Amino acid sequence: MEHHHFVLVHGACHGAWSWYKLKHRLESAGHRVTALDLAASGTNEKSIHDVRTFCEYTEPLLELMASLGVHERVILVGHSLGGLSLALAADRFPEKILVAVFLAAFMPDTAHPPSYVLEEYCARAPEGAWLDTQFAPMGEPDKPVTSMFFGPAFLTSKLYQLCPLEDLELCKILTRPGSLFLEDLRASRNLTREGYGSTTRVYVVCGQDLGIPLEFQRWMIATCGADHVVEVGGADHMAMLSKPQELCNCLLEIGAKYARA
Repeated sequence: MEHHHFVLVHGACHGAWSWYKLKHRLESAGHRVTALDLAASGTNEKSIHDVRTFCEYTEPLLELMASLGVHERVILVGHSLGGLSLALAADRFPEKILVAVFLAAFMPDTAHPPSYVLEEYCARAPEGAWLDTQFAPMGEPDKPVTSMFFGPAFLTSKLYQLCPLEDLELCKILTRPGSLFLEDLRASRNLTREGYGSTTRVYVVCGQDLGIPLEFQRWMIATCGADHVVEVGGADHMAMLSKPQELCNCLLEIGAKYARA
């Protein structure tokens, strides 16, 4: 059996802790796993008020990619907003990625600025879809940033609706304010075809996802192009908590498939 190095990238307001059920399952199957905290997330010491750009937010992942050995290749797994961090890392280090896995994640293309999928998501969201999520301006007048913090009703009904209650409680204790960094991503250059566009992309669909609804996942797959699409049945947005074993099996199959390719 091939041994892989899985790098797990969490979504907005979350941290490496959100992978706690998946990490040991992948390790028990003989693989190396790195679950990291992006800037101002999990146990990272920065505050969201110190993070001005999406690039700064993604810095811990970019540093990890830069530290890999010359011939080392990883399976990058990005959840939710982590898909955009994945894309940024893939654009800079395409040769270090065996496969990029988008788990119920925002998957950008190379034809538009990286903000495009987020703008479309916000535009298609029905009135009041964010429920009690709090948005607040921060940053300088010339460099605006908007912080975002999921409220308990949004977490309960849109992200964690099929998760054990213990996981929802853990989340309420550990989530921290984050940002979609929309202002910065609007002004960012497009991801390149030679970088991000050259990597193999797999989309993992979560059929019961109310955070990034199924029709929007399908729209991204059709618009941005995935090389391979798989589904974790009965998973809500937090598949790593609601369906950890099924997700583990899914990632092991992806690893096996692309190791041979």
